[in-house]
Formats: sequence, structure tokens, C-alpha cells
Amino acid sequence: MSDLQALWAASSIAVIGATERPGALGRLPIEYLQRYGYDGAIHPVNPRSASILGLPAYPSMRDVPSPVDLALVMVPAGSVREAVQDCADAGVGVCIVMSSGFAEAGEEGAVAQRELVEIARGAGMRLVGPNCIGSVGGPQHVVASFSPVFSSPSTPLPSGRVGLVSQSGALGFGTLSLGLERGVPIGVAVTTGNEADVTAAEVAVALAADPSIDALLMYVESLADLPRLRAAAGQVPVAIVKAGRSAAGATAAASHTGALAAPDAIVDAALASAGIARVRDIDALLDVGALLATGARMRGTRIGVITTSGGSGILAADALEAEGMSLARLADATVADLERIVPSYGNATNPVDVTAAVMAEPGLFEECLERLARDPQVDAIVACFAVLVGEDVARIARALGAVRAATQLPVVAVRTGSASLAPQGAQLLAEAGVPVYPTPERAVAALAALHRACGPQAPRPAAFPSLAVPPADASEKEVKALLAAGGLSVPESVVVTSPAEAAGAVRGVGGRAVLKAQVPGLRHKSDVGGVALDVTEADAEAVCARLLQLGGDVLVERFVPQGTEVIVGVTGSPLGAVLSVGVGGVLTEVVSDVALRLLPVTEGDVEQMLDATMVGRLLAGVRGQPAGDRRALVDLILRVADGVASWPAGFELELNPVTVLPDGCWILDALFVTPAAEEN
Repeated sequence: MSDLQALWAASSIAVIGATERPGALGRLPIEYLQRYGYDGAIHPVNPRSASILGLPAYPSMRDVPSPVDLALVMVPAGSVREAVQDCADAGVGVCIVMSSGFAEAGEEGAVAQRELVEIARGAGMRLVGPNCIGSVGGPQHVVASFSPVFSSPSTPLPSGRVGLVSQSGALGFGTLSLGLERGVPIGVAVTTGNEADVTAAEVAVALAADPSIDALLMYVESLADLPRLRAAAGQVPVAIVKAGRSAAGATAAASHTGALAAPDAIVDAALASAGIARVRDIDALLDVGALLATGARMRGTRIGVITTSGGSGILAADALEAEGMSLARLADATVADLERIVPSYGNATNPVDVTAAVMAEPGLFEECLERLARDPQVDAIVACFAVLVGEDVARIARALGAVRAATQLPVVAVRTGSASLAPQGAQLLAEAGVPVYPTPERAVAALAALHRACGPQAPRPAAFPSLAVPPADASEKEVKALLAAGGLSVPESVVVTSPAEAAGAVRGVGGRAVLKAQVPGLRHKSDVGGVALDVTEADAEAVCARLLQLGGDVLVERFVPQGTEVIVGVTGSPLGAVLSVGVGGVLTEVVSDVALRLLPVTEGDVEQMLDATMVGRLLAGVRGQPAGDRRALVDLILRVADGVASWPAGFELELNPVTVLPDGCWILDALFVTPAAEEN
């Protein structure tokens, strides 16, 4: 057992500041431990009491006669330092400081909090909190908390194979209570408070390593420990609510890439790279928790929908598209089988509408469900019912459970109707391993989260060489020369300093050229008319003269025909380097259609990024335009991602546009910015 597993598996618990006074916080953990049948030793610590709630009490931790795995510090802030030192001297493994009045109260409290950490680390003791409500659960019935959730006699003891970790104590135990009410089998809940020492990510790693835990739900307020979160997600599926979606206070970056990589979008990218499902709120967290608890795993995003209501089927189809999933395209043989079974006024294609006839014809639903589940194109099943009553509920629950057991496909039910119509419906479905949701949208969102939580792809070994780092004041031509040296496609170019050189330069790059102003500090040339397209020798001198008036030299570059314009960028963030791919050109920020991933990325990541934006559709060819060379673009993006992997932190590289032609793609503009350059 790791030290942190004492939070839910301690064999002995001490309560420092214990008291018998009714309503006092120091009484509640002992009361709860006794009520819920804690299978271990309880040691109240209070120098003014000989016994508390029928248990021997001790003046200090040094007087406790046996080793203590977990100590709860429940004394006023001014006495906490002494209590923590007492625990450290006594060899306690883990200490939860439940007292408040530390970093959350200002600088003086922050100093006192740091002192607690120094004491704990000096003794090899782990410290949870301060300002923490504690932890509950596990096979020994640990209730190391004063949460009022457990003051109600109707609150059951947490039981199940799902772990819950929350930085917020009140929200964490509120979430636990909602989960218990909804039948989500949360077996362990841990809150971490101020996280002076132990973080939520550390607890997640410890829970993921516990064989009694199959999935994790989390509420966090920061991602300062992303590597540990990634490690936890490598062991069990993880779904997370990350608070703080607002971009208020974020500073604008110098490049389009930096502007598009808003803080919350980077959080999404970071969690996606770790194989963690981010959900918007606590309802969604518990929705996916119910599905994770079934042990189901998603192999793809092709969903089969079976319904008794055409309207529910339409809503499910809409929700699938909104969540980036799709209706499975059923095999011809499946459709033929369904056409022989489904009433003529129903629908034998996906969504399969068996209509209300399911209530009058026992066996109809079961036959249709069995054929849908047997189709190799179906990765999960959504079963939608508007109203279910009586024996129909039990019959359908049995059918859904049988398919779940036989195929291992994720199966979810949607029951849009009052629970009073079939009071045992949710329980029967849950017992069959089928979570039930009130709307198609919530069921589909849970499936989408399950898919995101099914684990990250293994990191791809770098296949392309590193690119040389440009100097801080590198011009566009210098940046492009380094890219070309790394095997990337860049049009040939020449720099001119006078109009007299322009015509010859245009002739030298093929007779048709793009002319660009090269002005130090001018990062977005098109904003000031600093770019002229498809310039011929005849026009070159006049165009060059105009551009020189902007204050620098002029780059004359071979003209590349119009293609699909893409932005490819990399920018730094506190969580790591972020790759951006999306719609490029002068409308990049107006359209703002970009996908983000943290480096490193796999080829599959890049393909998903293209399909997550309009780029994927544009590359396929629209309005009679030829298809773009998608393979060449993927290759370019991977070369860039590998090439900058070893660059120093804080840079921004923007390639915009990268023009994708039917055969190949070209980097038409390149911008490199360093932190020093931004400050200047």
C-alpha cells in the first residue's frame, strides 16, 4: 500500500482535536467512523479528556500506543503547527489538516502553510490540505471527514469501483452525494484542499494503482501536475471537470497562433493529449461516471440508435454530430434483416425506429436490437424510449443487458418520461449494466466522454530531424531557409533593395511572383498592404517601389497557384508546446477555426485535427475545386512538430498560409517570435 492509499485504506486513524461536544467538528469523524463500521483503530487525541465517545483519548500523538496510518488535524489554525510536528514525531504516514486559515487567508497564512510542509517533508510524512474536508470510502469503511453529507442517516457508505478526487471539499462531497443519489458507484472520494503538499493528481495516481478502482472522476482548478494526470489516465479511464474556462486576463500573443491558443483551448488540448475526457459540469461528470462504472470501452465513434420514438432518434442523430460522432452506416444485410422485422411505418435504417409497436408485439424490440448489435459497423448502442411502463421496462432491461454482456459494446438507455411511470426502471437497467439518461443529448455526451477517456495513443517516436532554431531577429527569408534545409517545401525567393532589381528578380523566380515588404517588427504584412500577389515583370518595378515605402526591403518569391490555405503553428504554454492547425490565410482570426494538441503528436492526432476543422472538408474539394494533397500536409505538420520538439521554451512559429495543392503543399509565409523579440 502506498502512503496515500491510507486516505481510503488506513488501518488506524487518529483525530487530533477530538471532542464529545455535540455538533463540534472534532466529534464528527469519530461519530461517522463508528456509525459506518470502520474496520480499524480510532485514536482520539485531546489533552483534556480521558475518553471520547467510549474510546480512550490521549494527550498527544506521542502517547498513542500503536502506529497511526492517518491523522486528522482539527484544531484552530494557531495550534496546527504543533499538531503537525506531533504527527511527524510520531511517525504518522499521512496527515490531513482540516483546519482553515492558511494560504486561502493571505500571505501570513501562506507562510504558515509552507512551514507545515517543511515539517512534513522533513519527517517523510505526506500532508493533505490545509483547508480540507478529508476522504471517505474503501473496504475498511473509512470516513475521515466532517462533511455534513454523512450526518444524514439516509446517506449510504460509498461503495463501488469509481474514484472521485476534488480540489474543492464542499463541491467534492456535494458531487459524491449526488452520485450516491443517482446510483453512480463511487467507492472512494478524496478532497485535497489547498494542496500545500499532496495534489489531486498525486491522489489520482495512487487511486489508479489501486486494484479496487476501475475509473476516476475529478474536479480540479489547475493542471500544474499534468504528467501525473497523464500517468493516471494510462492506468484507468479519467473524466475531469476543469474549472476556469474564462480567458479573462489572458495576454494577447504576437502571432495569430498565440492568439488562437487561448488558455482554455490549451487546457482542452492538454487533456486530449493525456487521453482524459474533459466535461463541462458536475452533471456530465456523473453521467460519464455511470458509464465508466460498467467497464465499457469505446473502440470507435459509429453509433447505432434504436428507438420507439422518431423524435428521439432525430435528437440522438443531432447530438452525435454535435459531439463529433456519427450514426453507424449499417451493412446491407443488417438493413435487409431489419426491413423484415420493423413495421412498414417505422424505419429500418439507422436510427432504427421500431415505433410504439414494441409494446404490442413482444420480441420485436429484442430481434431488432440483436441484429443492430451484430453489425460490425456499430461501436455503441443508444436505445431511446419516450415512455416505458410495467413489464416492458423489465423486458427491455433484460434485452439491453444481454447485448451488453454478449458483445461488450457500450449500451446506454434514454428514458424520456417521468420516473413515476416505472419506478424500478433505472434500477433494473443499472443492474443490467446499462446507464439510463433522461435525454438523448446526455446519453450521447456520456458516450463521447467515454471515447475521449479510453486512453491516449502511445507517443510516436520522432521520425523527422530537428530544425535549426532561427535567430531572435530572423527575417521571413531566414526562417524559410532553415525550414527548407529541414526538408520542408518553400518557394524560391530573393531579397531586393531597389525597384531596379525587381523585374530581374521576378524573372529569376519564374516570371510570376509574390512581393512582400520585409520591415523589422512588421509581423502581419497583409494588414498594411505589404503583400502583392501574382506580380509580373512589367508590374514589378512599380509594386516594389510602393512596398519599399513601408521602410524595409522587399522579398520576391515564386508565385504558387491558389490552393487550400492552412495555418500550422506552434506556441509555448505553461503546459507545454501547443500545435495549432486550422483554416489559414488573411481570415485566420476572423474564421477562428483551429484545432490544438500538445506536442508530441501522432499521425492519428494530425488526421483528427484536420477533420475537427473545415480544413478536412476543404481538402476533399468543394464547389468543383480539386482535392488537396492531404498526405503532403500531414507529412509537413509532422515534420514541423518533430523539428521544433527540442527548441527552447517560449517561442512561437507560425506558418500561414501553407497552401495545399492537388500535388504537394508549400509554406508561403513564416514567422518566428521569441520572448525577447516580443518584449522589444
